[in-house]
Amino acid sequence: MAKTREIFVCDQCGNESLQWQGICPSCGTGDSLKRVSIAKSRPDRRPLTTGTVEPQRLAQVTETDDPRIQTAMGELDRVLGGGLVLGSVTLLGGDPGIGKSTLLLQAGDALSRAASTLYVTGEESLRQVSLRARRLGVSGEDLQLLAETNVETIIEHAQSAQIRVLVIDSIQTMFAANVESSPGSASQVRETAAALVRFAKASGVSVLIIGHVTKEGTIAGPRILEHMVDTVLYFESDAGSRFRMIRAVKNRFGAANEVGVFAMTEQGLKEVKNPSAIFLSNHAQPVAGSAVMVAREGSRPMLIEVQALTDEAQGMNPRRVAVGFEANRLSLLLAVLHRHGGIATSGRDVFVNVVGGVRISETAADLPAVLATVSSARDEPLLSRLVCFGELGLAGEIRPVPYGEERLREAAKHGFQRAIVATANVPRRAPDGMQVIGAERLSDALRSAF
Repeated sequence: MAKTREIFVCDQCGNESLQWQGICPSCGTGDSLKRVSIAKSRPDRRPLTTGTVEPQRLAQVTETDDPRIQTAMGELDRVLGGGLVLGSVTLLGGDPGIGKSTLLLQAGDALSRAASTLYVTGEESLRQVSLRARRLGVSGEDLQLLAETNVETIIEHAQSAQIRVLVIDSIQTMFAANVESSPGSASQVRETAAALVRFAKASGVSVLIIGHVTKEGTIAGPRILEHMVDTVLYFESDAGSRFRMIRAVKNRFGAANEVGVFAMTEQGLKEVKNPSAIFLSNHAQPVAGSAVMVAREGSRPMLIEVQALTDEAQGMNPRRVAVGFEANRLSLLLAVLHRHGGIATSGRDVFVNVVGGVRISETAADLPAVLATVSSARDEPLLSRLVCFGELGLAGEIRPVPYGEERLREAAKHGFQRAIVATANVPRRAPDGMQVIGAERLSDALRSAF
């Protein structure tokens, strides 16, 4: 057996230290150094390159579009930036049971019709994958399966079979023979991912990797794993909801923060081509405490309902609870509402919820959250068929948000007849059938909303 040595690896940034320290000297994270045993002989790090390795001038590089393979799933192609780029490495993370393997099995079946595809499973047997494919209605006539965890063996199979798309399920089960540690450890995850990245860049094979997540929701293993790959996708879902959202948090070949929406059914994941319909509640009559906004997720505008509930405080300290909305932002908005709107919530509990399990991080949700809170406090619904969006400043002013005209067109398409926006977001020509009201200050918006 090869001689081994012990080092301490940070599970957040992957920094290596010769001795344990309470704080990582690289990223400053506390208690993140984990003991790992590695072989003294370093793994082969020679680049697996093909063709010339001579440097070239930037102007001499051929300006051609990256060839892409369509996955036959429009929402997934949207998140990837138009399809799967040859030679790219994509990392998909998400909670257990959220549908990572289901999605890539469906995508792998579609990709296999356009390019030679190999699905490698390290967590299930081939029979288990076959049973799941049968339940999902996946024929898989051209999809190749392999149950293996040795990354060197996987690469050999991919080279011999001239594979163009390689799916790894999952990276935490893979191991490199020249690393003396158990699969899933920081060193194994780093070395196996590095081997797959070198193979993808050298051969032009597209690699799709499934990664486990920690209880904090981040991909398990060293944080350097996300820096090594080209695209990082995260599955998001509200507890108990059948809808799934895939968000691109990193994409070298497309827009980051792009979102795809799926619905989990008995036949697997189905695309939701009109996400606005699932985030709106169809109330028979107008209800108090509800406001509709147009959020922009990636490159698409989506209509989302923001609900608020105010009630007398049940204790000495009123509660401020926000679901899908930043809690500190809610406290700030309530202070602005008191100071510039004349409505006090100091003795009341305030609850704000974004319908559908969506998490909104943009400031365009400020005005809808405040109007919904005022509507609940007054027990008076807003005007019917009203949509609103805008950022609220500390001086009580309503500031414009990007892509205002695009948001208004999306609202008009769904039948909304009124809109309250910042004055700077009022278009020169309003969409057909819609009245756009510009508001400079919070007091103006409150007068127009009821």
